[in-house]
Amino acid sequence: MKSNAKIWSWSPLFLLAFFFSCTAAWAQERQKVFVMEINSEIDPRTNRYTQLALEEATRLEADHVLLKLNTYGGAVNDADAIRLRLLEYPKPIYVFIDKNAASAGALISIACDSIYMAPGANIGAATVVGADGQAAPGKYQSYMRSIMRSTAEANGRNPRLAEAMVDASVDSTLTADQVLTLTTSEAIQHGFSEGQANNIEEVLQKLNLQDAEMLRYELSATDKVISFFLNPVISGILILIIIGGLWFELQTPGVGFPLIAAIVAGVLYLTPFYLNGLAEHWEVLLFIVGLVLIGLEVFVVPGFGVTGISGIILVFLSLLLIMVNNQAFDFTFVSSERLMESLVSVLLGMISAVIIVALTWNRVLGSRALQRVTLVNTFNSKEGYRSSNSAEHLIGKTGIAHTRMAPSGRVMIEDNLYDAQARDGFIEKGDAVQVIDQSTFALRVKKV
Repeated sequence: MKSNAKIWSWSPLFLLAFFFSCTAAWAQERQKVFVMEINSEIDPRTNRYTQLALEEATRLEADHVLLKLNTYGGAVNDADAIRLRLLEYPKPIYVFIDKNAASAGALISIACDSIYMAPGANIGAATVVGADGQAAPGKYQSYMRSIMRSTAEANGRNPRLAEAMVDASVDSTLTADQVLTLTTSEAIQHGFSEGQANNIEEVLQKLNLQDAEMLRYELSATDKVISFFLNPVISGILILIIIGGLWFELQTPGVGFPLIAAIVAGVLYLTPFYLNGLAEHWEVLLFIVGLVLIGLEVFVVPGFGVTGISGIILVFLSLLLIMVNNQAFDFTFVSSERLMESLVSVLLGMISAVIIVALTWNRVLGSRALQRVTLVNTFNSKEGYRSSNSAEHLIGKTGIAHTRMAPSGRVMIEDNLYDAQARDGFIEKGDAVQVIDQSTFALRVKKV
């Protein structure tokens, strides 16, 4: 009896231990499903999003990846990069097509291990089109057919159907102006889709992962900020600050704040495009060279000529090219809408900067804040002001350029050397000059 009593007294502890061991084993065996979403055009931002998402899935040791997709397509080069990334990922990747997987979206879909489609969804129409919306040249279609075919083969799908999504001639049932697009039921019938589902939860049920831990991917705060600055409207405002800041700084050297604002705006403009693969090294270099040429025009080369115009053109081109995903001036895969959107953003930014400078210039010069940090008053001799070494008696006299003047240098007048500045262009050493005016520190001369 005593032994039985001991057994009964210990039984709750055994049951508790058994419960915890079962719970721990269940927790260890519970699968992790990593969910990411693409609901926009396939472009460098989407490309970078998938890269960051899969890196996060690896870090969290997810057992499965589920992509929720709804896109009308986009850039072929970015879609190809995403395709390779999905094919090479070591864990199973499933896609849930929520209505649309057209063009580049079809390529991404067939790169996944399993395809599930919502009622009324479509997949296909993967013909490559140019910026004008017309079919691209044959070499681009050939490349798209090959990667569609090889991707389908890699995942055990019918390669001819995948190729027919690009070229109608592959399928005899299609006319010359058609390419293959499959509905949900047709995709299931032809083995392109594993089934129909209304949402992600139903997809997980079909995969027997309804009890799995779902991990939804969200962009970090930094990446959200980057996406914010990629907005064309924000890009236009940044361009306005860049141009306006440079102009104010050149007109009031030494103030500092306009230059700092222009530099910060330049960094905020260039960095997001560079991180998303839109800004190439040569495009950034083009922007810097343009700024250098503008600086040379202002500080070194007198007047406004080829140097300044070239600088403005280079800055304009770099700002425009950075915003579009061209391949060394090849705009075949850049949509006309994207090109026009970028052109309007750059033009509006530059024109707005000129208008704002013109409207606010006099007010800024007269502001108390600017007068605290820079000298804006002019001390004229007519008002009784005199420099310590007046040279008014030299006005009208002639001499010889003692050094080359570009535009500053020295002149010899009556066996005395004076600092001088050429009024127009350059004056070579030995040329005859005439004094036409004086400033506090130098004579102003012209070539005789």
